[in-house]
Amino acid sequence: MRITILDDYFDTIRHLPCFSKLAGHEVTIWNDHVQDTDALAARLAKTEILVLIRERTRIQAPLLDRLAHLRLISQRSLYPHIDVEACTRNGVILSSSQHADSPSYAAAELTWGLALSSARDIPQQAASLKAGAWQCGVGATLRGKIYGVHGYGRVGREVAKYARAFGMDVVIWAREATRARARQDGWRTAESQDAFYAECDVVSVHMRLVDATRGIVKASHLARMKPTAIFLNTSRAQLVEPGGLVAALRAGRPGKAAVDVFEEEPLRDPAHPLLTMPNVVATPHIGFVSKEAFEKQFSEIFDQIVSFVAGSPTNVINPEVLARAAPQP
Repeated sequence: MRITILDDYFDTIRHLPCFSKLAGHEVTIWNDHVQDTDALAARLAKTEILVLIRERTRIQAPLLDRLAHLRLISQRSLYPHIDVEACTRNGVILSSSQHADSPSYAAAELTWGLALSSARDIPQQAASLKAGAWQCGVGATLRGKIYGVHGYGRVGREVAKYARAFGMDVVIWAREATRARARQDGWRTAESQDAFYAECDVVSVHMRLVDATRGIVKASHLARMKPTAIFLNTSRAQLVEPGGLVAALRAGRPGKAAVDVFEEEPLRDPAHPLLTMPNVVATPHIGFVSKEAFEKQFSEIFDQIVSFVAGSPTNVINPEVLARAAPQP
């Protein structure tokens, strides 16, 4: 079948061991990012199976209505970027493994790396050294301080373990059922979201972006943080109230931030406030970008393709389309 993979920025996927699962198919891989509907329609005109890398490209009705040959979209995780109704209307199956029980070690490791980088001003010190200026300031030690994990899921649980290993006092905030689970696991939980943000020296957010979590971190919560505190976001920028983080940093509470996600991606504007503030460490959404994480992710994505071709689609989000979307022999 004709398979297209979008947004493989560094031509990584064809070199993964799991790529062999697509042997015998006609695979086209695009290494740039395009969002224009006309350009995408031209690229995907003959595509029968489309592979997406998370939410890098939005797949909406104006595009789907023009893809006469498309029968399957295979990806992993949530799908706010995909018009599921338009998929169903056009006879396109959306298969997406939710991997709810699979910890994302890559994202957890990056979160902890950003915590250390922000606390010790590692990027700034490295830049100072390369500029011939030696040390540029004095960082802070994390041991003995309070680390707040907002969202006790598959990433948050791992980050909590890292913080404890570094001698920090860990506190959890999440919805009530999740807080109860955290207490069963031996973690301390906060009395309220306001109290949580006020007491922590570091806060990192770890939640999926759904309607209930969009804007869950308000400007009022950030305003309660200490002037010495650090706010970390490696999940989704939209978890924070629009414009809230920039305004909070300008007001001095929290004193620092480290972010891997932005409201608009890919972000290519070097004048963006979060890229110009000296108290912000920023990375280009690399939380899930590691060789090991990609192998696991695309192994599942390609398994979905193998199952579809065999006539038994898996992880189907829109099962009502199955009767008219079976692959042709």
